[in-house]
Parts: sequence; C-alpha cells; structure tokens
Amino acid sequence: MFFGRRLRLFRLMGFEVRLDWSWLIIAVLVTWSLADGLFPHLYHQLSKEVYWAMGLAGALGLFASIIFHEFCHSLVARKFGMSMKGITLFIFGGVAEMGAEPPTARAEFLMAAAGPVSSFFLSGVFYWLYQLGLNGGWPVPLTGVVGYLSLINVLLAGFNLLPAFPLDGGRILRSILWGVKQDLQWATRISAGLGSGFGIFLIAWGIFQVLRGDIYGIWSVLIGLFLRSAAQMSYQQLVVRRVLEGEPISRFMTRNPVTVPPALTVAELVENYVLHYHFKMFPVLEDGRIVGCVSTRDIKGIPREKWGAVRVGEIAERCPPELFIAPETDAVKALALMKETGLSRLLVAEGDRLLGILTLKDLLAFFSLKVELKQ
Repeated sequence: MFFGRRLRLFRLMGFEVRLDWSWLIIAVLVTWSLADGLFPHLYHQLSKEVYWAMGLAGALGLFASIIFHEFCHSLVARKFGMSMKGITLFIFGGVAEMGAEPPTARAEFLMAAAGPVSSFFLSGVFYWLYQLGLNGGWPVPLTGVVGYLSLINVLLAGFNLLPAFPLDGGRILRSILWGVKQDLQWATRISAGLGSGFGIFLIAWGIFQVLRGDIYGIWSVLIGLFLRSAAQMSYQQLVVRRVLEGEPISRFMTRNPVTVPPALTVAELVENYVLHYHFKMFPVLEDGRIVGCVSTRDIKGIPREKWGAVRVGEIAERCPPELFIAPETDAVKALALMKETGLSRLLVAEGDRLLGILTLKDLLAFFSLKVELKQ
C-alpha cells in the first residue's frame, strides 16, 4: 500500500520480514537524535563514540520492538485464517500486510489489540532489566539504552491506541462499530474519517511547533500526512474490494487482444504495433498458442539497421509465470496480483491458449461503472 522497493531480511515462523528503503531515512534520523540529543541530555560526560553506540543500539532495539509488535498482529491474524503477506519496516515504523479484511469484528479486535499488548509487555520486560541494571551496577550506556527501550515501547503502545484508523486504536474502534451495526463499510468510513481528522490535527500542530522554532515539529507534520493518506487509502481499498469481490475477470477482460506472429519482422513490430497501439509488451502466438512474449526491452537489444531482417520469434522470450492468470480468478485477487508484481496487463489463459488480456484500465472502468450504477 505504501511501499516502494523492498529488501527481504529473513523469515520468522513463516512470515517474511522485509525492509523498505525508506526505512534507512528514519534509521539514520533516530540514531542521530538519540546520539546527539536524548542520551547526551540524560547522561553527561560520556564520549561521543559511546553516545553514537548508544544511539545505534537504541535504534536497533526500537525496530526490533516494532517487528515484535507487528509479529504479534500476524500471529493472531493467522489464528483466524487471515492471509498475511509479511512484515515490512518502512519510514514510519512497520506494518503487517494483510491480504484481505478480517473475517469478523471479533477477529479484528483481537488482532488489533495484540500489538499494543505486546508493546506494553516489552516495556515491562525492559523496565525490569533497567531496574536490575541499576541495582546490579551495570554500565551506564547499557542501562540507558534499556531504559529508553522501556519508555519507547510505552509510547509506541500509547500512540497506536489512539482511535485513528489505521492505527491499532482505530482498528479496535472499527471492530466495535462493526460489531454493533454489522456494517464493515460504515464502520470503516467512520474510523477512517477520525483517522484523517487526527492526521490534519497533527499537521496543524506540527506547523505551529515549527513556527515557534521547534524543528522537531516537522515529524508531527510528516506523521499527520501519512495517517491522513493511509486512512483515506484504507477506505478506498475497502470500497474497491466490495465492488470487485466475486466478479470473475472473464467478465471484463479484452477477448480479442492484440498479438503478434513469430514471423513478423522487428521493423513491422515497431511500425505496425508498438507505435500504433503504444503497448510495451505483446504476446507472441503461433497456431493459436502462446509461444512467448516480446517487449520494447527486447527490441532495444537489436541494432536499428537489422530490424528488417530479424524476426519476432528470434527475440521473443518466455512469458514470466506471474503474467498469467486464470479466467475464473476473482477481480480482487487480480488487482492484488497487479499491485504485487507492478504489472498493469495480465494474460488470461488456459494452458498455452490465450483467452484474453486483462488491464488495470479494465478493472478501473468496471469499478467506476458499478459504483455509478449503485449510486
């Protein structure tokens, strides 16, 4: 939903933990703010190297805490049969990515509550270690980092309990509204509206702080922008799911797609197909069977003076498996596949027989038409 390129870190009990490159920004900023601000303010007369070591340890501990928080969400979600795509660390912390909405209000309540409960638990563990360190004469840098992790986990739990969707508190609120009225879309609209409003409040508060000379107010602005965008996007995604759910893609795929034969020259491909239809990829068909795919990337590897002599069959490559989709596939799953792979066109096929092509434009047009008819 909010991510760009991601790096896979490891798998934990079947859940894939990934790192969005935006996380590096917050990792550097958290380390710097701890090493140059918080720890020197609380613990005097330590060396600069020690402060930076404390800052790095504190940042790593914070993100380990976030992974634990999201991991607990994922465990509860899996217990209720919800599909979890994994856990991703990104610029504003972390998120457990769900493949679909929770099946019941009770499932959402327990899944949402698991996060703050886990953070309170971690805070208690770190506080116990902090007291143990103080009484046992542990080194100041060690007790300082442990004390910070106890405090930050309380703050993490408290912030997440705010009734602003999609924060955990907003999900808890949605589950209660959902349970009372038995209407998920209405509950989402109300809780997402509160989340968007809270985001606007944070933006205004951050601007006020910056105008007063507090540069850290920019964090409030950024978090507010994120919350407002996430709340609006979450409601929009729910509406899209509700409209498209249960609709097989065979209903609105293009049944006579543009294809090319392997005997076609590259010059003819460019002139009569690429420049005419403006597609970047074409399926290659021979006797009604898919024999490969040819793209503008394949054309780039051929010198222009040879375009008239080289045939499409010579440069066509095997179509990637993720490009294919079955005609009975639910439209919501097709949309999720497009989002996951970054593809805007999918080949609808049975075996090696091409039935049609599904484009993102087809899905959006169908969605727009159904919404208009309902209104």
